[in-house]
Amino acid sequence: MLPRSLNRYVLVFAVLALASVLAFAACDDDDDGGGTDVSGVPELEDGVLTVGSDIAYAPFEFYQEGTEIEDGLDIDLAIAIAAELGVEIEFLNTGFDGIIPALQTEDFDILVSAMTITDERSEVIDFVPYITVGTGIVVPTGNPNDIQTLDDLCGLSVAVQTGTIQVDMLEAQNDSCDDPIDIVVFDTNPLAVADLRTGGTDANFSDFPVSAEDAAQSEGDLEVVETQIAPEAYGIGVRKESTELKDAIADAIQAIRDSGEYDDILADWDLEAVALQ
Repeated sequence: MLPRSLNRYVLVFAVLALASVLAFAACDDDDDGGGTDVSGVPELEDGVLTVGSDIAYAPFEFYQEGTEIEDGLDIDLAIAIAAELGVEIEFLNTGFDGIIPALQTEDFDILVSAMTITDERSEVIDFVPYITVGTGIVVPTGNPNDIQTLDDLCGLSVAVQTGTIQVDMLEAQNDSCDDPIDIVVFDTNPLAVADLRTGGTDANFSDFPVSAEDAAQSEGDLEVVETQIAPEAYGIGVRKESTELKDAIADAIQAIRDSGEYDDILADWDLEAVALQ
């Protein structure tokens, strides 16, 4: 039998050890749970944030070459948001022209797909802004038509992705053109760029970072006009009724901005210039 004094020390040691284990477990729970409370968010009760994205728009969202591994600025930001919320993440590749209807029919929880916030889109879904991006013009190297502005596209043919704000911009520009723009629409931006490279059109019109990436990857065939046209905010799309989820996403974005992770992700993609102001 142990002396009474020794028994007391053993008991104290056991209590302290148990307290340490519980404290460690609590810390682990905090780490796993993220920093933003999602207890009142119905969409996240299953522990998964599902994200709709048109994964063919580098450098924002694309598949690593020869794989089905998602990559890009939007992908990294969405992963950081999910980590802050303490949930898993799943990406669902969805065509851009049908991505808002798919969100509305609950195919996924949110959309993150290089989507510019517009009044028309805001009538049907809500947005949480996360970066600011302008539009760029891609032309054959040497810029044979000396294109610098939207006005210079009048009378030319322009390749553009369906469902994008760029289609709207070109259609609006035609109201000012004596000789209208021939707007050639494609299902994806890579198809539009391919048409430009083969001489089917005179220019390609897309978000400026995408334009710059397309020019850089063209093996010298293409260049991007330096001027960004009409910078606007991109938004993470949520259903109108998903108010708790919208608030949680906004809180998570603010948290990763405050921590510096947001700036680090933008720097990884050399896109510091698109940060929210």
